[in-house]
Amino acid sequence: MPTDSMGSGWADVLEEIPLFASLSKRHLNKIARLGKARRYARYTPIVRSGDRGDSFYVILDGTALVKLPGKRAKRLGAGDWFGEMALLDAAPRTATVEAQTDVFAMLLGRSAFLKTVQDEPKLAIALLQTMAQRLRASERSAAH
Repeated sequence: MPTDSMGSGWADVLEEIPLFASLSKRHLNKIARLGKARRYARYTPIVRSGDRGDSFYVILDGTALVKLPGKRAKRLGAGDWFGEMALLDAAPRTATVEAQTDVFAMLLGRSAFLKTVQDEPKLAIALLQTMAQRLRASERSAAH
């Protein structure tokens, strides 16, 4: 599947995504230049559980399902993101994410993602807050 550079023109789109909302226009332009645009056809796996993580994903359009063994699938839509854990700890992917509809996504490769997180404390905090929420939700569902 072809992957195309997004370019700084995508900064306005990124600004609408809660994860990036607190960043300056200059930083949004930088992330947009680092990002790659990619389309996934309906029912296509975007990432597979057990695979090595090489990208962070932000869904710009469409819906996808996160499938974890033994758990109910979780739906992701425009503005949602995934793939950060495998980039942060270099462990294999823990879930399969499959396009439920046609999906248009922005990808940040491992080095671009790590550099962005290092350079953008507000982004790092937003990632940590969401990861903490996901962990708490997982712990609650495991307790029931």
